Amino acid sequence: MIYWLTGSLVVLALVTFLFKPESTQSTDVDVKKVVNSKKVITTSDTNNLAPSLNASSEKRQAGGGLKTTDSDTINVGTLVDSKFVGDSIYGNRAKKTSAVGTETVRVLLIPDQETTVSRSGSSLAAARINKLNVTLGSTFSAGKTLITFNCNVPRARLDMVEAELSGAIETHTAKLRMQGLEQAGDVEVALAASVVAKARAEVKLGELQISYCSITAPWDGRVAKVYVRNHMTVTPGQPMLDLVKSGPLRLRANMPSRLLSQLKVGSEFEVTIDETGETYQAIVIAINSRVDAVSQTVEIEGLMTQSFHGLLAGMSGTAIMPEM
Repeated sequence: MIYWLTGSLVVLALVTFLFKPESTQSTDVDVKKVVNSKKVITTSDTNNLAPSLNASSEKRQAGGGLKTTDSDTINVGTLVDSKFVGDSIYGNRAKKTSAVGTETVRVLLIPDQETTVSRSGSSLAAARINKLNVTLGSTFSAGKTLITFNCNVPRARLDMVEAELSGAIETHTAKLRMQGLEQAGDVEVALAASVVAKARAEVKLGELQISYCSITAPWDGRVAKVYVRNHMTVTPGQPMLDLVKSGPLRLRANMPSRLLSQLKVGSEFEVTIDETGETYQAIVIAINSRVDAVSQTVEIEGLMTQSFHGLLAGMSGTAIMPEM
């Protein structure tokens, strides 16, 4: 019985020795060399590294019946693809460099100046348009007559008060001569002078009403909207034209309030307009004195550095503000 047990133990020892798994020390040494030497693995080394990894995996499977786990695959892939220099395979990362931070916000182009032209006048009488000299989108220069009205009645009134002024002046002159001959008293001369002053005031009022018979452009610009037509009767205060001034456009945007310490009047930034696809230069010309408590933004106004062809008020785009 003892001899039988002894023989069994010998057979078991021989079997264990024959099926002992192959050592993976050489593979581990190779990996440690790569790590300790801090070698940077680039894309060009991927092809050289992949066969050795496959061979190592095959040796492990053949020698000891071991399997390459998913975690091993992930660690190796990270080592190859990340291109980092590390002191360990398991997670040391190199320092990353990034560009200067930027803040992107939406902007709206607005004209430097704009106005709505309406019918003016000291009376409530309506006036008929004789001629409309502009159309939608047309350009005009400062001082150009945009609209003329039928002013026959105001002109007739002006002629009447001018005649009254002439008569009042003659009467006053005569009273002065009679006063020198002691034929008119001081009261009569004073009354004649007041009549002259009243007539002159009425002439000025008539001239003012004549000035309302036409509307001239306040500056160079373009017509944005037309509300009236030729021979149309309009009342005082009725809008007729929307005008926008020519020249560099302004823009309005809501910037994050955290940029207030860096943002100041005169700061330069870039604007990309959606309608044109082009990028333009602009500067900050005004910053609101209040921050919106809900959105934590502050409204700013900018100005294009020059009058760019093709830009129109109402276009929108994206402003890129560098975080200095």
